[in-house]
Amino acid sequence: MTLFTQTQSNDRIFTVSSLNAEVRLLLENEMGIVWLVGELSNLSMPVSGHWYFTLKDSRAQVKCAMFRGNNRRVTFKPANGTQVLVKARLSLYEPRGDYQLIIESMQPEGDGRLQQQFEQLKMSLAAEGLFAQALKKPLPEQPKRVGIITSKTGAALHDILTVLHRRDPSLPVVIYPTMVQGDGSAISIAQAIGRANARQECDVLIVGRGGGSLEDLWAFNEEIVARTIAASQIPIVSAVGHEVDVTIADFVADMRAPTPSAAAELVSRDITHQTQKIQQKNQQLKNAIRTYLSKREAKTVQLTHRLERQHPQLRLNQQQQHLDDISSRLELAMGRLLSSHHQHVERINYKLSLHSPVQTIKDNQTTLDQRKRRLLDAMDHRLLNANHKLALAAEKLETVSPLATLSRGYSITRDAKGKVVRHIDQVKPGDKLVTKVTDGEIHSTVSESLLS
Repeated sequence: MTLFTQTQSNDRIFTVSSLNAEVRLLLENEMGIVWLVGELSNLSMPVSGHWYFTLKDSRAQVKCAMFRGNNRRVTFKPANGTQVLVKARLSLYEPRGDYQLIIESMQPEGDGRLQQQFEQLKMSLAAEGLFAQALKKPLPEQPKRVGIITSKTGAALHDILTVLHRRDPSLPVVIYPTMVQGDGSAISIAQAIGRANARQECDVLIVGRGGGSLEDLWAFNEEIVARTIAASQIPIVSAVGHEVDVTIADFVADMRAPTPSAAAELVSRDITHQTQKIQQKNQQLKNAIRTYLSKREAKTVQLTHRLERQHPQLRLNQQQQHLDDISSRLELAMGRLLSSHHQHVERINYKLSLHSPVQTIKDNQTTLDQRKRRLLDAMDHRLLNANHKLALAAEKLETVSPLATLSRGYSITRDAKGKVVRHIDQVKPGDKLVTKVTDGEIHSTVSESLLS
């Protein structure tokens, strides 16, 4: 007999439940937040309000759950086959031991990628301090020359020049034409800012363009533009798009103007100069608040993720997912059971139809009808024979019938009582007689003279 000596022992023995719980915590705490691109499939939206689906590419797939608190913020209608970008936490569905993603946000892939890059660069530059209010350079109260960095054919240039001419026609303007959209536009903008700083012929710069989509404005979200603006020795006013459009350039610039026309008003002298200074201070305050809020937002997101990992709602979501899973299985089981009972009832109905008294009655009725027809046929045959025999008998009777005798000239006489008179002594004077001849009757009365 061979003896084995255990040299190493495991102090802890897991149950399946405790192991799955441990693995779930390990995935959620170690991996943190992930961004993922994939195609939606097997999308399910039960009445609980949660979404369950699969993200896949050409080589792999992963199960996902998006609880109703998060999917209410989705701004488009997802469908199977849609390419999406999701922000998610890795987790484990403990009852089945399935590895899955808990989705926190979802966007169409194109817009989502740009928005993700925007948020990542914003947080990165904010962490470096490029948005700090201490780095902002004040705008000159009375600029001697204004530089404009934008497209020479765009509407933004026309708007800026119109406002500058209206407010201060004597203010010199230098235009640094650049691309503001498409490949190479970010480098072109950065080069124009560098060129203006190298010449040092302006004491304030307006950098911007007209409105457009996130993709159209993307050059002003590039890191090279942000860092060039931050490094500029000349104060820069960012004037990109409309008031609702926000770019990385807005956070880095010394001042943000909601529109190109507003930027022209900020840098030009006017009788409302004091109001301008108040607006400038107000904008600086907004920038400071925006920078502060950006930092607090990043901190809040971090704390929110930590809280969510310990929040009872996570357990409730898992229980709800488990309930949805059980409900689906129950529906399938009930469907199979009802189908089985339906088939059983159909078999019983078929057997009953084979032994149904209705069918027996129908069969007996058919037999009865057949026998009735046979009886009627037999009766008709018997009647036909009887009629034939009757005709023969009548013919024979006719040959011996008194009526035949009458036709030969004979007659029959009856008394009042209907008796045939055969002898004279059967009558007396005054009796009523009826004589039957071949074509009628003769009524007569017996007289005395006839009897003598």
